[in-house]
Amino acid sequence: MLRSVTKLFEDKLGATDGEIGRVNDFYFDDQNWAVRYLVADTGSWMPGRLVLISPHALGPLYQGGRILLVNLTRQQIENSPPIELHKPVSRQYEEEYHRYYGWPFYWQGGQLWGMSAFPVVSPPPGRLPDEQSSAKGRKKEPGDPHLRSTKAIIGYHIQATDEVFGHVTDFVLDDKDWTIRQVVLDTGHWLQRKRVMISPSRINRIRWDESKVYVDLTKEAVVGSPVFDPVAFGIREHDPRIFA
Repeated sequence: MLRSVTKLFEDKLGATDGEIGRVNDFYFDDQNWAVRYLVADTGSWMPGRLVLISPHALGPLYQGGRILLVNLTRQQIENSPPIELHKPVSRQYEEEYHRYYGWPFYWQGGQLWGMSAFPVVSPPPGRLPDEQSSAKGRKKEPGDPHLRSTKAIIGYHIQATDEVFGHVTDFVLDDKDWTIRQVVLDTGHWLQRKRVMISPSRINRIRWDESKVYVDLTKEAVVGSPVFDPVAFGIREHDPRIFA
């Protein structure tokens, strides 16, 4: 099912034995445009701590009502490797995280989720990922594994082939394989605000230092792209998360 990313912000999260906080953000892979982690704000449960939740633990969204269900216990989440705030998620951290839960590495295997086109809802049997990688003698990959924050990019200006205009306002997520299917752009027209959708394949690059998204389309082509209909995603008119 296709969902608005911003519509999910602040929604409640429930582990198998109780609530664990709310949706704070999503980190996506800017090479495959797949959401690799949900960022959870644990609130008063673990004050001041954000934790990553992989789609491996989520499955289809909202099977239990308006609380997004996580197939983990509160203890598992509490004991998971902590992330350092305001720092990029390193590949070394990701390896530690996936070993902790026993999930396969999504960057090994050739498919979107490593050995599969979809996230594995429950931990796989057999050897853990650290045993698999050590058996192959693979070197650890340091540095930034191309994970980006959806919240950080919302508000970035659009650099078309002929001028700069408008900004990114949302993303359309497919909750089956967790890919970003469309990027929602506000064209910023002074007479009428128009939101349109373009495929991530039309994005050449994202310049973090310039706060710009470069697209291989003219301004006219962007403005003529399919219109984003908030109602289709259950978004109320003037929702402050989307229409700020």
